[in-house]
Amino acid sequence: MDEPGAVLFEPVDSPYLVPFDGKFRVAKAPTAPPDGDGKKKVNKKELEEAVERLRPLQRKLYADDRYAMLLVFQAMDAAGKDGTVRHVMTGVNPAGCQVFSFKAPSSEELDHDFLWRVYRRLPERGRIGIFNRSHYEEVLVVRVHPDFLVSQRLPRLSMRSLWEERFRSIRDLERHLALNGTVVLKFFLNVSRDEQRKRFIDRIDEPEANWKFSKKDVLERDHWDEYMRAYEEALNATSRPFAPWYAVPADDKPYMRRTVAEIVADTLERLPLRYPSVSDEARGEMLELRKTLSESSGG
Repeated sequence: MDEPGAVLFEPVDSPYLVPFDGKFRVAKAPTAPPDGDGKKKVNKKELEEAVERLRPLQRKLYADDRYAMLLVFQAMDAAGKDGTVRHVMTGVNPAGCQVFSFKAPSSEELDHDFLWRVYRRLPERGRIGIFNRSHYEEVLVVRVHPDFLVSQRLPRLSMRSLWEERFRSIRDLERHLALNGTVVLKFFLNVSRDEQRKRFIDRIDEPEANWKFSKKDVLERDHWDEYMRAYEEALNATSRPFAPWYAVPADDKPYMRRTVAEIVADTLERLPLRYPSVSDEARGEMLELRKTLSESSGG
């Protein structure tokens, strides 16, 4: 049973919150906004308002220096991870934000356990850390392509229980982070297969987007059903009150960005953040120094 003490906040109530009882089904999760919510101007305005709320909250998080926040983004290719990070974090002080993108592991990373490389990139207290892909690649891409396990040289006699063991390791890590002051929010940007196809075509048709196009990404579409099964099992196994998943519709980018920004801002508002206070003695010294500065004006 999960420890209740690991919950730093009550997860934001959202239609996209992945339940904690293992009943999430990818096939039933929407990829498009509800009727009437796909208006670009409205979503852009709501995004701006959420970012305005986020800006002072991030400053207070940084000044308070007791909590950290980790935002994890996972999705199929062309779902909009980069754009979401860019739009949601607009205006946030760069000194209080750290972004890391995880690609194929290096030889050094392969010489450690699968969580080692992400543990090294966790945000410090007072900061917001963003993972563009993450430790979840090890139960998604690697599960769809188990040949990748060869390079990991795992000392195992049987692979039968590997995935459940990795889920348990992930839950343990995220519970540990929560117990030590890191708020973990995870976003599955749920794009439909048809919308992904359209975005790939756009990358070919628009010269300025050609650099984003990858033949490998297109070939991965052949494994779509396998990926959906892997996502469903991973989200069910690891969505917990101390580290919830949100399966956000990604076919409409403005709506997706607005939704993510609102969940992040709402979560920060639930934390008991405060600016540090000073002692009466320190305050008295400050007032004396202020008097000195005022008297020396124009000198």
